[in-house]
Amino acid sequence: MCFRARRGTVPLPISRGGCFLNNAAIAAERLRMAGLRPAILDVDVHHGNGTQGIFYGRDDVLTVSLHADPDRFCPFFWGGAQERGEGRGMGHNLNLPLPRDTEDAGYLAALYTALARIAAFGADVIVVALGLDAHIDDPFKCLAVTTEGFARIAQEIAGLDLPLLLVQEGGYVSDALADNLTAFLDGVA
Repeated sequence: MCFRARRGTVPLPISRGGCFLNNAAIAAERLRMAGLRPAILDVDVHHGNGTQGIFYGRDDVLTVSLHADPDRFCPFFWGGAQERGEGRGMGHNLNLPLPRDTEDAGYLAALYTALARIAAFGADVIVVALGLDAHIDDPFKCLAVTTEGFARIAQEIAGLDLPLLLVQEGGYVSDALADNLTAFLDGVA
């Protein structure tokens, strides 16, 4: 369970996920401490609400999440386009919720928006929270990205010509899981 503590309160659970450590956030923080300007690009079908919560009030790490619209998909209460950050972090959080059954073309259109924001931020490294559960055959049946779509997603991300740190995220029991991962890795190569 991921938790977001509010000042003066007991931490409240904000995710039905199973994470105890947020590896993408840890990686971004380590990169920032090394003097880099990281952006986190979350391509998991679920909104990266834990990551958003960690960096929501900060301007030194950009968080961008492409995910299924939380109006009809878990985590439900986080991930709306209006959630842009707070305080110093205003404008440093970008959510791109996608309608159910979004296919490759729609996903790539949102990805172009994400990549433009990352470039405008001046990131010098991208931490990719790589979820493969947006696949058309994933048991959640939420988005409809194809295996070839994962290759295109990877190619577009690599097109920014920035160092990438990949953190494997979602992807559930599916015969296509290995093919999706291979397609993505081949796409960034």
